[in-house]
Amino acid sequence: MIKDKKEIDKTEHKVEKTPITETLRLNYMPYAMSVIVSRAIPEIDGFKPSHRKLLYTMYRMGLLNGPRKKCADIVGQTMALNPHGDQAIYETLVRMTRGNGSLINPWIDSKGNFGRVYSRDMQFAAYRYTEARLDKSCETLFSGLNKNAVEFVDNYSGTFKEPVLLPATFPTILVNSNQGIAVGMASNICSFNLKEVCDATVAYIDNPEVDLFEYMPAPDFSTGAEIIYEEDVMRQVYETGRGSIKMRAVYNVDKKNKCIEITEIPYTTTVEAIMDDVIDNTKNGKLKEVTNIRDDTDLNGLKLTIDYKASTDVKLLVQKLFKITAMQSNFACNFNVLINGRPQVMGVREILKEWLIWRRSCLKNELNFEIDQNTEKLHILIGLEQILLDIDKAIKIIRETEKDDEVIPRLMQGFKIDKAQAEAVAEIKLRQLNKEYILKRIKDKEELEEEIKRLKGIVSSNKKLDNEIKKQLKNVAKKYGRERLTKLVPEEEIVKVDSEDFIEDYNIKVFFTQEGYLKKMALTSLRSAGDLKVKEDDMIVQEIESTNKSDVLFFTNLGQVYKMKLSDIPDHKPSEFGEFTLNLLDLEKNEYVIAVHATSEAYEGFLILGFADGRCVKISVDSYYTKTNRKRLRNAFYDGALLIGILYQDTENSGRDIILQNSQDRMILVESDRILLKATRNSQGNMIMKSRKGFEATSLSFADQFPEKYDLEYYRVRTLPSAGRFIKEEDMATKQISLADMSMGD
Repeated sequence: MIKDKKEIDKTEHKVEKTPITETLRLNYMPYAMSVIVSRAIPEIDGFKPSHRKLLYTMYRMGLLNGPRKKCADIVGQTMALNPHGDQAIYETLVRMTRGNGSLINPWIDSKGNFGRVYSRDMQFAAYRYTEARLDKSCETLFSGLNKNAVEFVDNYSGTFKEPVLLPATFPTILVNSNQGIAVGMASNICSFNLKEVCDATVAYIDNPEVDLFEYMPAPDFSTGAEIIYEEDVMRQVYETGRGSIKMRAVYNVDKKNKCIEITEIPYTTTVEAIMDDVIDNTKNGKLKEVTNIRDDTDLNGLKLTIDYKASTDVKLLVQKLFKITAMQSNFACNFNVLINGRPQVMGVREILKEWLIWRRSCLKNELNFEIDQNTEKLHILIGLEQILLDIDKAIKIIRETEKDDEVIPRLMQGFKIDKAQAEAVAEIKLRQLNKEYILKRIKDKEELEEEIKRLKGIVSSNKKLDNEIKKQLKNVAKKYGRERLTKLVPEEEIVKVDSEDFIEDYNIKVFFTQEGYLKKMALTSLRSAGDLKVKEDDMIVQEIESTNKSDVLFFTNLGQVYKMKLSDIPDHKPSEFGEFTLNLLDLEKNEYVIAVHATSEAYEGFLILGFADGRCVKISVDSYYTKTNRKRLRNAFYDGALLIGILYQDTENSGRDIILQNSQDRMILVESDRILLKATRNSQGNMIMKSRKGFEATSLSFADQFPEKYDLEYYRVRTLPSAGRFIKEEDMATKQISLADMSMGD
């Protein structure tokens, strides 16, 4: 029997159209807010959830005062609070250890290999090999937990409670650096010196308008190094929470061994990043003074050694290293903090204000807890006072009571006390039912009443609350404060060196080929060079002598000029083709380089440009000078016809004759001074050579670059424009002139 086929549901499915903004609000925003609130942005206690859960787990494990435990155990137990992978939790632990050195005030005392913050490649050991416990300074985080200082919530499985925040007794949010990337926002809080932060907070409590720079002048980083102190930048950071702080490495020069030893580096970089920069810049010729670099880091700490040549100007080399390597880098501040679940970018003063408001709340909770505890004790002592009036009566009531559960009600009835007081009386041991014991207990009543009165007085007064907070801050500063690690160097003391000073200047020769290849060679290497290699069917059309510090201008078929520093182009060997300009420049579609010109450093002289329509124009070279590093100049010259050649003219070669040739084999000879100088670089100039329809000018060159066999005077013209003369038959025999001789100038 054939089974019936299942009926296919032919119900039509409708596509519901909704605005994309609504879809984003319903689907994307919950995820974005979850990342912001629950992962990436720290709260006012200075911790992100992952940090807080880990530290609280270690606190529950008794690791504040107990011996170290395996990190594998810590990670496993943390997963009861933090449902993340074990590796993510372990990486969080590593960053908070003293061994790793990421934090200036480490929260975890560690044993084993935890890598180092200044090394990208130094890997930390697996958690089965390492051990950890809470640092003693963590007592400042947990001292108020058992007094209900903060709210507790269920963990994700509902098996036990965890604190929403940790009741830190000092502004941890400013003491340890904190980075996080959320959705559409980020946080990057630099670290400050603990003692300075505590002192500044005390001063702020006394006077909210205090100049914080007197107490905490700048951030302090665990890697030490130096801060280039720019007062305006630092004030911007303190006031807005945003700004970029310049840092540089600490070094010393060993002249005997001809090396530079780097012992401290900026917090934002690594040893490997500096080594990569030095190696790359040595290869590309920017650090020719360097002969070797090695990592000599050992148990004594970081040490990066750079060997240099004997003839090196060490001061200039150091400045060059700061300029082009990660030995100098910036810390981009973004003080983004969650306040009551809302991210806010705040300055230092505003952070202290929010912390003080929160800390007062925590302290009030602690004091109210103590008031409740003492009130309960006082209540019990009042009951004991009633017993003192007639101890025998209490004994008689207990002896005459037949059932155990009737003792409390009969004591309550006999002495007019409540259940709690009766319970306390019933729990007194027989040997303690003497007048001395009870009088001693009742004596505590007056002390409790005084203590309750004192505590209530503090709770009801912000000034007294602030005094308690100040006491705690001073205690923390005294117990855990230390000297700064990061030194401050005033900006005025920094040697300012222009990048031009780093460029080695020497005479060079630039070759440009018909196919668009540019070859740069030092004159010293040219003397011993043989033939210059070019691609098959290619030829050199320009040779220009210049210096390595000059600029090179690239003239294209679209009337644009591209600029480059010759020092940015590597030196070539005779056997190399050189740089293909299409790859060297960011050219537009169908754009190509027609000619080049190497400027002097002062952009002196004039350029004579010739075009296919027979026009020529003289333009001052300084028309192409720009104060900014613009690499492309639009409308740089007349683009009504194709550019056929460029000649350079200065005071030394003023008046030289020039020759124009066209495709009809006509030629004219004219003095270069007859080409008029134009004020604008895109001027069309004047018509010099007229060509019949279907013909055009093909070349522009100086007359003295032609072979002597030419009878050049035959082609000289008196009036312009001119159609020129046909090239004589005897000259046609030598017409194939090497284009390499038609350079832009001597």
